Amino acid sequence: MRHLSACLGLLLCAACVGSEDRPSNVKDLRVLAVRLEPPEVFADTCSTDPAALLPALSRPLRFTALIPDPAGEGRDLDYVLTTCATTTSALCEGEQVELARGVTRGGELTVELSPGPGLARFQDGSFVAQRVLEEDAYRGLGGIWLPLQLEVSGGSERVYARKLMVYNCPLVPGMVVNVQPELGSLVLEGAPWFEGVPRELSGPGPFRVDPEDFSARQEDYVVPSFELKPVQLRESWELAWFSTLGGFSPNQTGGADLGGGEGRHQVEWSPPSGVSGPQDVLFWVVARDGRGGQTWVTRSARYTP
Repeated sequence: MRHLSACLGLLLCAACVGSEDRPSNVKDLRVLAVRLEPPEVFADTCSTDPAALLPALSRPLRFTALIPDPAGEGRDLDYVLTTCATTTSALCEGEQVELARGVTRGGELTVELSPGPGLARFQDGSFVAQRVLEEDAYRGLGGIWLPLQLEVSGGSERVYARKLMVYNCPLVPGMVVNVQPELGSLVLEGAPWFEGVPRELSGPGPFRVDPEDFSARQEDYVVPSFELKPVQLRESWELAWFSTLGGFSPNQTGGADLGGGEGRHQVEWSPPSGVSGPQDVLFWVVARDGRGGQTWVTRSARYTP
């Protein structure tokens, strides 16, 4: 059976984490996450005819990337957003179609794509979505996964992120469009931690961080089997934890284990040793629902050794 696994939220970042670094410590240019609104587009009917899919392929899409650049001091960053038909490798290979380019700065980059990237065409006039479907061994069972690739550069640094946009249709009863995951509040050392309100931290740590219980927001959903029968599944969100100082342990929580059990979301943030003087620290928590949905929250603190 093919289903919308966590690879739909595939995010690859080149030249951003060295072997000596902690994955949760963000100290240079990174692309931490990409969110698409909507996270999935449903066609009214299931067809391999591009004409029948035009309403779904033309639906506008909002592309938002989380791009910290803590050492950049507010510098300009060049970006290029492209699409291609390559779904089996880490980055786009062969012919690409440019969707947008421009200049941004560290933080969040939002690009409005109207019409949506599903209507992008190669030089021969063929739709990218149609080429993806033709090269798909499953012929669209589980959806059409349209690659979107972001390249961001500043000075000598260049990073890439790749996200798969999901176009789907109701192949079996019970299939409904995916809803974006939404994280609630965070708790730092037993007290609520609100966005835009820096917390004061001091001492060697570690400091415990917990998300509020979001189990009720994890969706039940249906995917088709190879026999085109409905298969019931349930989301098990994964959280990735990042900070501009120190690091989290573990840096990723949640998801389902081999036995189907769900991982817990208890983490500790530890400051580095040898810090001199107070430090302003940014934190990000990225949630992925395993079906292409992705979101994040941002927090801040003032740390004093």
